[in-house]
Amino acid sequence: PKAMDEARRIYGERPDFVLCDSPEAAVEGADALVICTEWKQFRVVDFGWLKQTLARPFVIDGRNLYDPAEVQKHGLVYSAIGRGVALGSVAPPNG
Repeated sequence: PKAMDEARRIYGERPDFVLCDSPEAAVEGADALVICTEWKQFRVVDFGWLKQTLARPFVIDGRNLYDPAEVQKHGLVYSAIGRGVALGSVAPPNG
């Protein structure tokens, strides 16, 4: 949210560039969740809700915020920097 004005200035208003007002809006129908920040609002996630909200059940954790077993328990495919299996070698779960 802090970078939205600057992002609009740099990239302009265009149909292929969407800015969201909340984390919930950003994942609605998205193909994956990619975590690139350690902001507090991203540290606690309802993974059951996330699985239902994402179009595809992928979580790419660039900050190692989440416990891999907890994420996978909810049927999400999880990949994190320095942990686990690369996404390219994992088939997505059914559903």
